[in-house]
Amino acid sequence: MNLSLAFAPLLSPVLLALAGLAAALLVAVSVWRRQRGALLRAGVLLLVFAALFKPSVVAESRLPLPGIVAVVADHSASQGLAERAADTDRAAAAIAASLARQPNIEVRPVRYDGNGSGGTELFAAAGRALSDVPPERVSGVVLVTDGQVHDVPANAASLGFAAPVHALITGDTAEFDRRVTVVSAPKFGLVKSRQTLTIRLDDDGAAPPRHPVPVTIRRDGETVDSRLASPGETLTVDVEIAHAGENIFEIETPAVPGELSPVNNAAVVIVDGIRQALKVLLVSGEPHPGERTWRNLLKSDAAVDLIHFTILRPPEKQDGTPINELSLIAFPTRELFDEKINDFDLIIFDRYQKRGVLPLIYFDNIARFVAGGGGLLIAAGPDQGGDDSVYDSPLGPVLPLAPTGQTVETPFKPLPSDLGRRHPVTRDLDGIDGPAPAWGRWFRLIEADAVRGDTLLTGPGGGPLLTLARQGKGRVAMLMSDQVWLWARGFEGGGPYVELLRNLAHWLMKEPDLEEEALRLKAAPGALVVERQSLGTSAAPVTVTYPDGTRSQPIELKQEAPGRFAVRLPAPTPGLYKATDGEHVAIAHVGPTDAREFSALISTAAVLQPIADATAGSVTRLHPTPGSALTVPDVIVQSRSSHHAGNGWIGVKATDAHEVTGVERVDLFVGLIGMAMLLAALGGLWWREGR
Repeated sequence: MNLSLAFAPLLSPVLLALAGLAAALLVAVSVWRRQRGALLRAGVLLLVFAALFKPSVVAESRLPLPGIVAVVADHSASQGLAERAADTDRAAAAIAASLARQPNIEVRPVRYDGNGSGGTELFAAAGRALSDVPPERVSGVVLVTDGQVHDVPANAASLGFAAPVHALITGDTAEFDRRVTVVSAPKFGLVKSRQTLTIRLDDDGAAPPRHPVPVTIRRDGETVDSRLASPGETLTVDVEIAHAGENIFEIETPAVPGELSPVNNAAVVIVDGIRQALKVLLVSGEPHPGERTWRNLLKSDAAVDLIHFTILRPPEKQDGTPINELSLIAFPTRELFDEKINDFDLIIFDRYQKRGVLPLIYFDNIARFVAGGGGLLIAAGPDQGGDDSVYDSPLGPVLPLAPTGQTVETPFKPLPSDLGRRHPVTRDLDGIDGPAPAWGRWFRLIEADAVRGDTLLTGPGGGPLLTLARQGKGRVAMLMSDQVWLWARGFEGGGPYVELLRNLAHWLMKEPDLEEEALRLKAAPGALVVERQSLGTSAAPVTVTYPDGTRSQPIELKQEAPGRFAVRLPAPTPGLYKATDGEHVAIAHVGPTDAREFSALISTAAVLQPIADATAGSVTRLHPTPGSALTVPDVIVQSRSSHHAGNGWIGVKATDAHEVTGVERVDLFVGLIGMAMLLAALGGLWWREGR
């Protein structure tokens, strides 16, 4: 029961204030003039004003509410080392049991599993557990952790409550650990350029003597450099960006016997390789309807730097026009096919035939260009069926098709071969599903015999229409018709000419996503996807190596589409994953490469000590000395204290929070008693004034 005095004025505050001022002046004048009865008049006026304020006694029935204590058990990744997880569970259970024995205290256990990417965020977890609790009901927070917490508030006011924060630290002071840290690294780099990585090797805790140790640098699983470094030393390493897309660099040092964990003995850097504009040389042997199709497509690709020449005046044309009167640009054959041929990524001959424009020595240069890693595309027209075919040149040995000299002039629909339905260049073409794609017809095919390579599209009688082949380090493709422009014009509904020609050009320029045989790892929401691209009808099982070094059993891949096999693994933990099928290797990194959770693993009291001191809490090691038994402090409830911890105990704050269950109100100047008091006062005043 709680008693209090309440008022409910009968007049407005303004009137009461004016009346009170007038009464005060009268009393003041009486006192100043030393009139007898001045104090009696003041007392009567005071009673009258008390009646006008209508005072009352309020009696509240209150039910005390329990204080809330959040007990947060840290089960983040670093807490899985050594005996920390078991110690955490035992300590959290002991604290909860000790609090349960205290009167008027409610325990809220919180298990933090560390799924966030920002490190260990125990205060955020405690805030969520106490989000429905008024600040005055919070009695304290107890954290059971290794001390590596990454969301410690800057001050006690940021907590949102006024209660002690206690930390019970797992691990012991004899721990030591070696770690590799990336000091600086680029996010992007041009393909074939060299970039600088700055890395540091550190020993934490009670580390052994510092001797130089090997540091290995790998790119996509392949060793590219090796150094010796001492703990505390910073290394600068130059690495090459080998290809477009993600270049994954691993920097690793061997584990030290007895160290806490080897998980941070390696660091990962991902540098996105960016190609400079791919240089394409397009040579059209003569003007024809399909010429603009090639030009428009290549010009529209922002990744392509196109140089296009059309042979408008072949050498055999003799009309007597002087050279100095021609407005045509001379074809710079020597500059293009001798001096700067290796500056190009792809050369396209569009309906080109031997007419003496290019000497045979330049065809030999082109063959060496392909063998050295360049791309060559022959878009054939009727010229390839005659004696002037480029097949009858030093280019012949690198071409996958040998023209027969015959040209088929008959309507036909390009059809994908069985291999074409699995090849990444043609597999995803719009409308390719089904036995007969709904594409428009073409009307010309240059007959050829397949010498080698993969035929993806066929024409009349199953003859090769599009064939791809590898030659040395380079690639060659032959399209045995010049009528792809019919699809571009929408004839009979057209066809997927943009996807086809773009995929074809990028395959020739070694786009990684268009490789025929590849194993890939990809991070998906809540899963890790293992994907195998193959021209075969089945895929070998894969073995996945997890970030902690454990290896899975061979995993069978399921066919998702022709030529594509995949499997989804459960939600992965952050880190570097490797997959292999015995022939191919794939690497992928899940989560941030500089994960804060593994940046430091040694247990520490220093991180939480400031916030514990600011809230009158404490930081206590569960193993006071190395090798000692687990020691969990008792918990007591304190009403008022400037410090909530002592030898072998920690304290939580008793709260004054309560719930009002009933209210009774008794007016003091209402009824006969109040009237009698006023009449008695007035009568006494009259009697005194009368004398």
